[in-house]
Amino acid sequence: MGGWEPERPEGRLTCMGIRMRSGRVAAGVVATALLAGGCASAQAAGPLKGVPAASAAPYGAADTTFGMNVLRAWCQSDTQANLVLSPASLATGLGMAYLGARGATAQAMASVLHLPGGSAADAALLAGLRARTQAIAGLDGPGVKLAQSNQVWADPSLTTLRSYLNALATAYSAGVDRVPLQTDPARAAQEIDQEVSAATDGQIPKLVSPSMLTGIGWVLTDALYLNADWSQPFQANETGPGPFTTAAGRTVTATYLNGGGYKVGRADGWTGVQLPYRGGKVSMVALLPPASAGGSCALPSAAALHAITASTTSGSISLPKVSLRSSASLEGLLSGLGMGAAFGRQADFSGISPQAGGIGFVQQDATLQVTEKGTVAAAATGVGIVATATSAPKGPLVTFNRPYLLLITTSTGEPLFLVRVANPVSS
Repeated sequence: MGGWEPERPEGRLTCMGIRMRSGRVAAGVVATALLAGGCASAQAAGPLKGVPAASAAPYGAADTTFGMNVLRAWCQSDTQANLVLSPASLATGLGMAYLGARGATAQAMASVLHLPGGSAADAALLAGLRARTQAIAGLDGPGVKLAQSNQVWADPSLTTLRSYLNALATAYSAGVDRVPLQTDPARAAQEIDQEVSAATDGQIPKLVSPSMLTGIGWVLTDALYLNADWSQPFQANETGPGPFTTAAGRTVTATYLNGGGYKVGRADGWTGVQLPYRGGKVSMVALLPPASAGGSCALPSAAALHAITASTTSGSISLPKVSLRSSASLEGLLSGLGMGAAFGRQADFSGISPQAGGIGFVQQDATLQVTEKGTVAAAATGVGIVATATSAPKGPLVTFNRPYLLLITTSTGEPLFLVRVANPVSS
Protein backbone atom coordinates (compact mmCIF):
# COMPACT_ATOMS: atom_id res chain seq x y z
CA MET A 1 0.00 0.00 0.00
CA GLY A 2 1.79 3.08 -1.27
CA GLY A 3 5.15 1.32 -0.73
CA TRP A 4 4.78 1.41 3.05
CA GLU A 5 5.90 -1.44 5.27
CA PRO A 6 4.15 -2.52 8.46
CA GLU A 7 6.03 -1.99 11.70
CA ARG A 8 7.34 -5.39 12.69
CA PRO A 9 6.77 -6.56 16.27
CA GLU A 10 9.21 -8.71 18.17
CA GLY A 11 8.81 -12.35 17.18
CA ARG A 12 5.69 -14.05 15.82
CA LEU A 13 2.34 -14.81 17.34
CA THR A 14 1.44 -18.41 18.03
CA CYS A 15 -1.82 -20.16 18.79
CA MET A 16 -0.91 -20.07 22.49
CA GLY A 17 -0.70 -16.29 22.26
CA ILE A 18 -4.09 -15.80 20.59
CA ARG A 19 -7.04 -16.58 22.84
CA MET A 20 -10.57 -16.95 21.51
CA ARG A 21 -11.84 -14.00 23.52
CA SER A 22 -8.81 -12.21 24.86
CA GLY A 23 -6.80 -12.60 21.71
CA ARG A 24 -7.02 -8.83 21.39
CA VAL A 25 -3.67 -7.23 20.66
CA ALA A 26 -3.18 -3.49 20.95
CA ALA A 27 -2.96 -2.01 17.48
CA GLY A 28 0.07 0.09 18.35
CA VAL A 29 1.98 -3.15 18.97
CA VAL A 30 0.54 -5.68 16.56
CA ALA A 31 -2.73 -6.69 14.91
CA THR A 32 -3.31 -10.38 14.22
CA ALA A 33 -4.14 -11.43 10.67
CA LEU A 34 -6.87 -14.05 10.86
CA LEU A 35 -6.31 -16.59 8.15
CA ALA A 36 -8.74 -19.32 7.16
CA GLY A 37 -6.02 -21.95 7.38
CA GLY A 38 -5.88 -21.72 11.17
CA CYS A 39 -4.08 -19.91 13.95
CA ALA A 40 -0.66 -21.38 13.26
CA SER A 41 -0.40 -19.56 9.93
CA ALA A 42 -1.35 -16.15 11.31
CA GLN A 43 1.08 -13.42 10.21
CA ALA A 44 2.04 -10.28 12.09
CA ALA A 45 0.62 -6.99 10.91
CA GLY A 46 0.63 -3.51 12.33
CA PRO A 47 0.68 0.26 11.66
CA LEU A 48 2.38 1.30 8.45
CA LYS A 49 5.66 3.15 8.66
CA GLY A 50 6.35 6.45 6.93
CA VAL A 51 2.84 7.88 7.19
CA PRO A 52 3.16 11.60 6.39
CA ALA A 53 2.04 14.32 8.78
CA ALA A 54 -1.46 15.69 8.19
CA SER A 55 -4.03 18.02 9.70
CA ALA A 56 -7.06 16.71 11.58
CA ALA A 57 -9.10 19.86 10.88
CA PRO A 58 -10.53 18.80 7.47
CA TYR A 59 -11.80 15.60 9.06
CA GLY A 60 -13.46 17.53 11.88
CA ALA A 61 -15.24 19.62 9.25
CA ALA A 62 -16.24 16.50 7.31
CA ASP A 63 -17.59 14.80 10.42
CA THR A 64 -19.56 17.92 11.36
CA THR A 65 -21.23 18.04 7.94
CA PHE A 66 -21.91 14.30 8.08
CA GLY A 67 -23.28 14.57 11.61
CA MET A 68 -25.59 17.45 10.74
CA ASN A 69 -26.96 15.48 7.78
CA VAL A 70 -27.58 12.41 9.93
CA LEU A 71 -29.21 14.45 12.70
CA ARG A 72 -31.49 16.22 10.20
CA ALA A 73 -32.65 12.93 8.65
CA TRP A 74 -33.07 11.33 12.08
CA CYS A 75 -35.05 14.30 13.40
CA GLN A 76 -37.33 14.27 10.37
CA SER A 77 -38.22 10.66 11.15
CA ASP A 78 -39.30 11.61 14.70
CA THR A 79 -39.70 15.35 15.17
CA GLN A 80 -40.64 15.16 18.85
CA ALA A 81 -37.78 12.99 20.11
CA ASN A 82 -34.61 13.84 22.01
CA LEU A 83 -31.68 12.65 19.90
CA VAL A 84 -28.14 11.98 21.11
CA LEU A 85 -25.69 11.35 18.27
CA SER A 86 -21.91 11.02 18.20
CA PRO A 87 -20.76 11.98 14.69
CA ALA A 88 -17.19 11.15 15.72
CA SER A 89 -18.12 7.62 16.78
CA LEU A 90 -20.39 6.97 13.80
CA ALA A 91 -17.82 8.32 11.35
CA THR A 92 -15.18 6.09 12.95
CA GLY A 93 -17.26 2.92 12.74
CA LEU A 94 -18.22 3.58 9.14
CA GLY A 95 -14.72 4.79 8.31
CA MET A 96 -13.31 1.49 9.50
CA ALA A 97 -15.68 -0.26 7.09
CA TYR A 98 -14.78 2.20 4.33
CA LEU A 99 -11.12 1.17 4.43
CA GLY A 100 -12.27 -2.24 3.17
CA ALA A 101 -14.75 -0.90 0.61
CA ARG A 102 -14.05 -0.90 -3.10
CA GLY A 103 -15.65 0.42 -6.30
CA ALA A 104 -19.11 1.97 -6.18
CA THR A 105 -19.45 1.01 -2.50
CA ALA A 106 -16.38 3.07 -1.58
CA GLN A 107 -17.55 6.00 -3.70
CA ALA A 108 -20.97 6.09 -2.05
CA MET A 109 -19.52 5.88 1.46
CA ALA A 110 -16.90 8.57 0.82
CA SER A 111 -19.59 10.89 -0.53
CA VAL A 112 -21.90 10.48 2.47
CA LEU A 113 -19.01 10.70 4.96
CA HIS A 114 -17.62 13.77 3.13
CA LEU A 115 -14.14 12.32 3.38
CA PRO A 116 -11.55 14.86 2.20
CA GLY A 117 -8.96 12.22 1.22
CA GLY A 118 -8.80 9.86 -1.74
CA SER A 119 -9.47 6.14 -2.02
CA ALA A 120 -9.30 3.69 0.86
CA ALA A 121 -5.68 2.91 -0.08
CA ASP A 122 -4.69 6.55 -0.50
CA ALA A 123 -1.73 7.72 1.59
CA ALA A 124 -3.26 11.14 2.23
CA LEU A 125 -6.48 9.62 3.56
CA LEU A 126 -4.71 7.26 5.96
CA ALA A 127 -2.51 10.13 7.14
CA GLY A 128 -5.54 12.35 7.75
CA LEU A 129 -7.46 9.66 9.59
CA ARG A 130 -4.43 8.93 11.73
CA ALA A 131 -4.10 12.64 12.58
CA ARG A 132 -7.80 12.67 13.51
CA THR A 133 -7.40 9.63 15.78
CA GLN A 134 -4.33 11.11 17.45
CA ALA A 135 -6.07 14.46 17.94
CA ILE A 136 -8.98 12.78 19.75
CA ALA A 137 -6.56 10.78 21.92
CA GLY A 138 -4.74 14.00 22.81
CA LEU A 139 -7.84 15.57 24.37
CA ASP A 140 -7.55 13.57 27.58
CA GLY A 141 -6.10 15.66 30.39
CA PRO A 142 -6.77 17.33 33.76
CA GLY A 143 -10.49 17.91 34.18
CA VAL A 144 -11.32 16.11 30.92
CA LYS A 145 -11.39 12.34 30.68
CA LEU A 146 -11.79 11.32 27.05
CA ALA A 147 -11.20 7.79 25.84
CA GLN A 148 -11.83 6.14 22.49
CA SER A 149 -11.50 2.43 21.75
CA ASN A 150 -11.66 1.07 18.20
CA GLN A 151 -11.95 -2.67 17.66
CA VAL A 152 -12.37 -5.30 14.95
CA TRP A 153 -14.24 -8.43 15.98
CA ALA A 154 -13.68 -11.25 13.49
CA ASP A 155 -14.93 -14.81 13.31
CA PRO A 156 -11.90 -17.14 13.43
CA SER A 157 -13.16 -19.27 10.55
CA LEU A 158 -12.98 -16.37 8.10
CA THR A 159 -10.08 -14.75 6.25
CA THR A 160 -9.27 -11.18 7.23
CA LEU A 161 -6.72 -9.54 4.94
CA ARG A 162 -3.53 -8.35 6.56
CA SER A 163 -3.54 -5.24 4.35
CA TYR A 164 -6.90 -4.27 5.87
CA LEU A 165 -5.65 -4.72 9.42
CA ASN A 166 -2.55 -2.67 8.56
CA ALA A 167 -4.77 0.16 7.34
CA LEU A 168 -7.01 0.00 10.44
CA ALA A 169 -4.04 0.01 12.80
CA THR A 170 -2.58 3.00 10.94
CA ALA A 171 -5.73 5.10 10.63
CA TYR A 172 -7.70 4.17 13.75
CA SER A 173 -5.28 2.41 16.14
CA ALA A 174 -7.76 -0.46 15.98
CA GLY A 175 -7.09 -3.81 17.62
CA VAL A 176 -8.53 -7.14 16.56
CA ASP A 177 -10.29 -9.85 18.53
CA ARG A 178 -11.53 -13.31 17.56
CA VAL A 179 -15.08 -14.15 18.66
CA PRO A 180 -17.43 -16.92 17.44
CA LEU A 181 -19.82 -14.72 15.47
CA GLN A 182 -20.81 -17.57 13.15
CA THR A 183 -21.10 -20.43 15.63
CA ASP A 184 -22.03 -18.80 18.94
CA PRO A 185 -23.51 -15.33 18.41
CA ALA A 186 -24.78 -15.16 22.00
CA ARG A 187 -21.26 -15.55 23.32
CA ALA A 188 -19.89 -13.13 20.75
CA ALA A 189 -22.50 -10.50 21.66
CA GLN A 190 -21.67 -10.91 25.34
CA GLU A 191 -17.95 -10.41 24.70
CA ILE A 192 -18.50 -7.34 22.52
CA ASP A 193 -20.91 -5.78 25.01
CA GLN A 194 -18.52 -6.38 27.91
CA GLU A 195 -15.74 -4.57 26.08
CA VAL A 196 -17.95 -1.66 25.05
CA SER A 197 -19.33 -1.33 28.57
CA ALA A 198 -15.84 -1.22 30.03
CA ALA A 199 -14.68 1.34 27.46
CA THR A 200 -17.64 3.64 28.21
CA ASP A 201 -17.46 3.29 32.01
CA GLY A 202 -20.73 1.35 32.01
CA GLN A 203 -22.67 4.04 30.17
CA ILE A 204 -23.34 1.74 27.17
CA PRO A 205 -23.89 -1.70 28.74
CA LYS A 206 -25.46 -3.34 25.68
CA LEU A 207 -24.76 -2.44 22.04
CA VAL A 208 -25.42 -5.65 20.10
CA SER A 209 -27.69 -8.67 20.51
CA PRO A 210 -27.31 -12.26 19.30
CA SER A 211 -30.08 -11.73 16.72
CA MET A 212 -28.15 -8.82 15.20
CA LEU A 213 -25.14 -11.09 14.64
CA THR A 214 -26.91 -13.71 12.53
CA GLY A 215 -24.86 -14.10 9.35
CA ILE A 216 -22.31 -11.53 10.48
CA GLY A 217 -18.61 -12.29 10.06
CA TRP A 218 -17.07 -9.05 11.31
CA VAL A 219 -18.18 -6.34 13.73
CA LEU A 220 -16.37 -3.00 13.79
CA THR A 221 -16.88 -1.07 17.01
CA ASP A 222 -16.03 2.38 18.29
CA ALA A 223 -16.55 3.32 21.93
CA LEU A 224 -16.23 6.95 23.03
CA TYR A 225 -16.39 8.22 26.62
CA LEU A 226 -16.27 11.82 27.86
CA ASN A 227 -16.32 13.10 31.43
CA ALA A 228 -15.48 16.79 31.38
CA ASP A 229 -15.65 19.53 34.00
CA TRP A 230 -16.69 23.03 33.01
CA SER A 231 -13.85 25.53 33.17
CA GLN A 232 -16.40 27.67 35.03
CA PRO A 233 -18.86 25.47 36.96
CA PHE A 234 -22.45 26.58 37.43
CA GLN A 235 -23.45 27.50 40.97
CA ALA A 236 -26.02 25.14 42.44
CA ASN A 237 -27.73 28.00 44.27
CA GLU A 238 -28.46 29.64 40.91
CA THR A 239 -30.08 26.51 39.48
CA GLY A 240 -33.86 26.76 39.36
CA PRO A 241 -37.08 25.83 37.56
CA GLY A 242 -38.46 27.49 34.47
CA PRO A 243 -40.87 26.83 31.58
CA PHE A 244 -39.82 25.03 28.41
CA THR A 245 -41.90 24.67 25.24
CA THR A 246 -41.34 21.19 23.81
CA ALA A 247 -41.21 20.19 20.16
CA ALA A 248 -44.77 18.97 20.57
CA GLY A 249 -45.87 22.44 21.68
CA ARG A 250 -46.47 21.52 25.34
CA THR A 251 -45.12 23.57 28.22
CA VAL A 252 -43.12 21.66 30.80
CA THR A 253 -41.03 22.74 33.77
CA ALA A 254 -37.29 22.27 33.30
CA THR A 255 -34.44 22.79 35.76
CA TYR A 256 -32.15 25.53 34.46
CA LEU A 257 -28.44 26.10 34.99
CA ASN A 258 -27.72 29.86 35.10
CA GLY A 259 -24.45 31.69 34.63
CA GLY A 260 -22.61 34.48 32.85
CA GLY A 261 -19.33 35.41 31.23
CA TYR A 262 -19.72 33.17 28.17
CA LYS A 263 -19.05 33.95 24.52
CA VAL A 264 -22.27 34.51 22.59
CA GLY A 265 -22.55 34.62 18.80
CA ARG A 266 -25.42 35.19 16.37
CA ALA A 267 -25.82 34.34 12.68
CA ASP A 268 -28.76 33.61 10.37
CA GLY A 269 -31.19 33.89 13.27
CA TRP A 270 -29.28 31.36 15.37
CA THR A 271 -27.80 32.20 18.77
CA GLY A 272 -24.90 30.19 20.13
CA VAL A 273 -23.29 30.17 23.55
CA GLN A 274 -19.86 28.60 24.04
CA LEU A 275 -19.24 26.72 27.28
CA PRO A 276 -15.59 25.63 27.57
CA TYR A 277 -14.40 22.64 29.55
CA ARG A 278 -11.22 22.62 31.60
CA GLY A 279 -8.04 22.78 29.56
CA GLY A 280 -9.63 24.62 26.63
CA LYS A 281 -9.38 21.74 24.14
CA VAL A 282 -13.06 20.75 24.30
CA SER A 283 -16.15 22.92 24.52
CA MET A 284 -19.92 22.74 24.24
CA VAL A 285 -21.76 25.07 21.90
CA ALA A 286 -25.44 25.44 22.81
CA LEU A 287 -27.34 26.47 19.66
CA LEU A 288 -30.75 28.13 19.89
CA PRO A 289 -32.60 28.28 16.54
CA PRO A 290 -34.70 31.24 15.39
CA ALA A 291 -38.02 31.50 17.21
CA SER A 292 -39.76 30.96 13.87
CA ALA A 293 -38.24 27.45 13.66
CA GLY A 294 -40.52 26.22 16.46
CA GLY A 295 -40.14 22.48 16.90
CA SER A 296 -38.85 21.88 13.38
CA CYS A 297 -35.64 20.07 12.45
CA ALA A 298 -33.78 23.27 11.55
CA LEU A 299 -29.98 23.14 11.63
CA PRO A 300 -27.42 25.94 11.23
CA SER A 301 -25.32 26.21 8.08
CA ALA A 302 -21.58 25.67 8.26
CA ALA A 303 -21.04 29.39 7.70
CA ALA A 304 -23.42 30.30 10.53
CA LEU A 305 -21.77 27.82 12.88
CA HIS A 306 -18.34 29.26 12.06
CA ALA A 307 -19.55 32.81 12.64
CA ILE A 308 -21.10 31.85 15.98
CA THR A 309 -17.99 30.09 17.27
CA ALA A 310 -15.75 32.95 16.14
CA SER A 311 -17.68 35.52 18.19
CA THR A 312 -16.12 37.19 21.23
CA THR A 313 -19.25 38.92 22.57
CA SER A 314 -19.94 38.22 26.25
CA GLY A 315 -23.30 37.09 27.58
CA SER A 316 -25.19 34.83 29.95
CA ILE A 317 -27.00 31.54 29.60
CA SER A 318 -29.96 29.74 31.09
CA LEU A 319 -29.62 26.11 30.02
CA PRO A 320 -31.69 23.08 31.11
CA LYS A 321 -30.04 20.24 32.98
CA VAL A 322 -30.57 17.07 30.95
CA SER A 323 -30.02 13.33 31.17
CA LEU A 324 -30.64 11.82 27.74
CA ARG A 325 -30.20 8.46 26.03
CA SER A 326 -30.64 7.37 22.41
CA SER A 327 -30.44 4.02 20.66
CA ALA A 328 -30.86 3.71 16.91
CA SER A 329 -30.39 1.35 13.97
CA LEU A 330 -29.19 3.61 11.18
CA GLU A 331 -29.11 1.40 8.07
CA GLY A 332 -32.24 2.89 6.47
CA LEU A 333 -31.29 6.45 7.34
CA LEU A 334 -27.79 6.05 5.86
CA SER A 335 -29.22 4.45 2.74
CA GLY A 336 -31.49 7.46 2.36
CA LEU A 337 -28.47 9.75 2.57
CA GLY A 338 -26.86 7.92 -0.37
CA MET A 339 -24.96 5.02 1.21
CA GLY A 340 -27.27 2.33 -0.16
CA ALA A 341 -24.45 0.72 -2.15
CA ALA A 342 -22.84 -0.39 1.12
CA PHE A 343 -25.84 -2.52 2.07
CA GLY A 344 -27.01 -5.72 0.44
CA ARG A 345 -25.54 -8.17 -2.02
CA GLN A 346 -24.18 -5.52 -4.38
CA ALA A 347 -21.80 -4.13 -1.75
CA ASP A 348 -18.06 -4.57 -2.31
CA PHE A 349 -15.97 -4.96 0.86
CA SER A 350 -13.36 -7.17 -0.77
CA GLY A 351 -10.68 -5.05 0.90
CA ILE A 352 -11.67 -6.69 4.20
CA SER A 353 -11.91 -10.25 2.94
CA PRO A 354 -12.94 -12.22 -0.15
CA GLN A 355 -15.69 -13.57 2.12
CA ALA A 356 -17.07 -10.15 3.09
CA GLY A 357 -20.55 -9.12 1.96
CA GLY A 358 -22.41 -5.90 2.66
CA ILE A 359 -23.06 -4.03 5.87
CA GLY A 360 -25.68 -5.92 7.86
CA PHE A 361 -26.31 -3.37 10.60
CA VAL A 362 -25.21 0.03 11.88
CA GLN A 363 -26.11 0.55 15.53
CA GLN A 364 -25.34 3.53 17.73
CA ASP A 365 -26.22 4.01 21.39
CA ALA A 366 -25.37 7.28 23.16
CA THR A 367 -25.93 9.05 26.47
CA LEU A 368 -25.52 12.62 27.71
CA GLN A 369 -25.80 14.25 31.14
CA VAL A 370 -25.34 18.00 31.62
CA THR A 371 -25.02 19.24 35.23
CA GLU A 372 -23.55 22.09 37.26
CA LYS A 373 -20.16 20.36 37.33
CA GLY A 374 -19.83 19.42 33.68
CA THR A 375 -20.79 16.81 31.14
CA VAL A 376 -20.70 13.02 31.03
CA ALA A 377 -21.34 11.54 27.60
CA ALA A 378 -20.73 8.20 25.95
CA ALA A 379 -21.40 6.62 22.60
CA ALA A 380 -20.75 3.28 20.96
CA THR A 381 -21.15 2.39 17.31
CA GLY A 382 -21.25 -1.10 15.86
CA VAL A 383 -21.00 -1.87 12.14
CA GLY A 384 -21.67 -5.48 11.21
CA ILE A 385 -20.25 -6.90 7.96
CA VAL A 386 -22.09 -9.90 6.56
CA ALA A 387 -20.05 -13.01 5.82
CA THR A 388 -21.00 -14.21 2.37
CA ALA A 389 -19.50 -17.63 2.89
CA THR A 390 -20.96 -18.37 6.15
CA SER A 391 -22.22 34.35 39.56
CA ALA A 392 -20.18 35.61 36.91
CA PRO A 393 -20.40 38.87 34.95
CA LYS A 394 -23.78 39.13 33.31
CA GLY A 395 -24.66 40.16 29.77
CA PRO A 396 -27.50 39.54 27.32
CA LEU A 397 -29.32 36.44 28.56
CA VAL A 398 -29.91 33.54 26.17
CA THR A 399 -32.62 31.25 27.53
CA PHE A 400 -32.89 27.84 25.93
CA ASN A 401 -36.63 27.47 26.52
CA ARG A 402 -37.52 25.72 23.26
CA PRO A 403 -35.96 22.88 21.24
CA TYR A 404 -32.23 23.45 20.77
CA LEU A 405 -28.99 21.76 19.79
CA LEU A 406 -25.84 20.91 21.73
CA LEU A 407 -22.53 20.45 19.93
CA ILE A 408 -19.52 19.16 21.87
CA THR A 409 -16.53 19.92 19.71
CA THR A 410 -12.73 20.07 19.89
CA SER A 411 -10.04 22.56 18.97
CA THR A 412 -9.67 20.71 15.64
CA GLY A 413 -13.40 20.94 14.95
CA GLU A 414 -14.14 17.25 15.62
CA PRO A 415 -17.84 16.92 16.58
CA LEU A 416 -17.69 14.49 19.51
CA PHE A 417 -21.42 14.74 20.24
CA LEU A 418 -24.37 16.42 18.51
CA VAL A 419 -27.65 16.53 20.41
CA ARG A 420 -31.16 17.79 19.76
CA VAL A 421 -33.11 18.53 22.92
CA ALA A 422 -36.83 18.49 22.19
CA ASN A 423 -37.96 18.00 25.79
CA PRO A 424 -35.37 18.37 28.58
CA VAL A 425 -37.49 16.59 31.19
CA SER A 426 -37.83 13.43 29.11
CA SER A 427 -35.01 10.93 28.79
